[in-house]
Amino acid sequence: MTGLGSTVQAFRHGAPSELRFNIVAGLTAAAVVLPKAMAFATVAGLPVAVGLYTAFVPAVIYGLLGSSRVLSVSSTTTLAILTGAELGSVVPDGDPAKLTAATATLTALVGVLLLAARLMKLGFVASFISVPVLTGFKAGIGVVILLDQAPKLFGLHVTKQSFFADLAGLIQHLPETSLLTLAVAVTTLAALASMECLRPHSPAPLVTVAAAIAASWLLGLGAAGVPVIGAIPQGLPSLTLPDLALIQALLPGAMGIALMSFTESIAAGRAFVRPGDPPIDANCELVATGAANLGGALLGAMPAGGGASQTGIVRAAGGRTQAASLVTAAASLATMLLLAPILGLLPQATLAALVIVYSAGLIQPREFRAIHRVRRMEFHWAVVAAVGVLVFGTLQGIVVAIVLSFVGLALQTAHPPVSVVARKRGADVLRPLSPEHPDDETFEGLLILRPEGRLYFANAQNVGERIRTLIAEHKPRVVVLDLSRVPDIEYSALQMLQEGVRRTSVTLWLVDCNPGVLDMVRRAGLDHELGPDRLLFNARTAIERYRKLQAPSAPG
Repeated sequence: MTGLGSTVQAFRHGAPSELRFNIVAGLTAAAVVLPKAMAFATVAGLPVAVGLYTAFVPAVIYGLLGSSRVLSVSSTTTLAILTGAELGSVVPDGDPAKLTAATATLTALVGVLLLAARLMKLGFVASFISVPVLTGFKAGIGVVILLDQAPKLFGLHVTKQSFFADLAGLIQHLPETSLLTLAVAVTTLAALASMECLRPHSPAPLVTVAAAIAASWLLGLGAAGVPVIGAIPQGLPSLTLPDLALIQALLPGAMGIALMSFTESIAAGRAFVRPGDPPIDANCELVATGAANLGGALLGAMPAGGGASQTGIVRAAGGRTQAASLVTAAASLATMLLLAPILGLLPQATLAALVIVYSAGLIQPREFRAIHRVRRMEFHWAVVAAVGVLVFGTLQGIVVAIVLSFVGLALQTAHPPVSVVARKRGADVLRPLSPEHPDDETFEGLLILRPEGRLYFANAQNVGERIRTLIAEHKPRVVVLDLSRVPDIEYSALQMLQEGVRRTSVTLWLVDCNPGVLDMVRRAGLDHELGPDRLLFNARTAIERYRKLQAPSAPG
């Protein structure tokens, strides 16, 4: 059960322990989501309060509609950067009133586009993300998150550019490290590691955050030079209506942000699915993220999507259902009303340590080794997906990986196997001829060939050449083409067969055609060219017919 049903069930019928896990996970995620959401708002050039609105309204709506049990929805780094670029293009002077209207318009457009994609049933696009590609994507975003948070561990500020530029900038500024900030970070990392080691799934992050806030207050860490979250404005969001005059200007950017929101959400949701969890429904995700953005737009939120780092924290802290997201949203509401001054004392180094600890699990060398052991080509896909994220960014990286997956798939299907079929001696078993079974029998003058896979324009020529090579090698009188493993045949492949019938000197029989293939053969008129005696039920029938034709005639 997912979405609204699972969330309601978690509150009404869930075991006390499960509810406790969700509360702890929701509060733990809030300790990370809320400060990050406020930071992302500043990246987009918006007031920090907009970050709180984004962590509140979209989280509630997705929590009621989403198909993932643990996906945490708010803003993300990439969405914030794209949002800032779009808003800057239409509100270059940064006028607060215009900025508010433009933000509402952009977020509403993102929501409408996602809902429109659901109406057009475009959720299938997510099915093109294979497991190896997803493994590489997770590793790539894990590395990006680690580098993104690393400067905060050292008390440094590195201007964000690209991954490798940020890495060079971090190395260059290391001599400027604040030892006190580094001590806070190391203490946080040690505390988290110790508590997780001694008692896995304990509320270690929540305890650590509370202790860090207390230490910041008692020791005056902010005054001593340790960066803290800082002042957070209080109050509820007000109703904000989109500006219809900005739709045309913002629509192209909204399309890119909508694609990014969906891609990140579906990838992050699938990255944290556990055995026994319901599968992520791509079309349901379009509805949930679309409604989350549309609802958020009316209350001043910026574009939102599923975040990998905060989702990882929810899962690691024991979150079981979207009740954890509702707890996070409630914490956001409480922060807006009551807790802003307290949360403002949290050292940024503590926040960075939390994100790093719970994002490192996205990098799974064992998965890469397992993929390499089974299939090297897919291992290459995983590596390219990871490197693509580092070089091009999250969206561009996964697009490169998906394109590469299609290229790899095309290369595989361009050379489908064409097996020579033989019969096991002494048994009615037909199987591909191979050195492993040297005793299998073939029949003089008869060649049974079995192509596998869909035959279409990209592989028709290769299949035809393979068949001609085998015919030249075996020199049969009759070629039996077993199409039992061919689910579909395209016009180009049919033309190849028809040309073969017209040009070759051997007799061609087609056997075991699937209904769709047989229908295409009849539409092309190939059945008339072959004649009724050359379309047979299966390969065994062909063998019997051939042997009868070759047997000496009985006396009259």
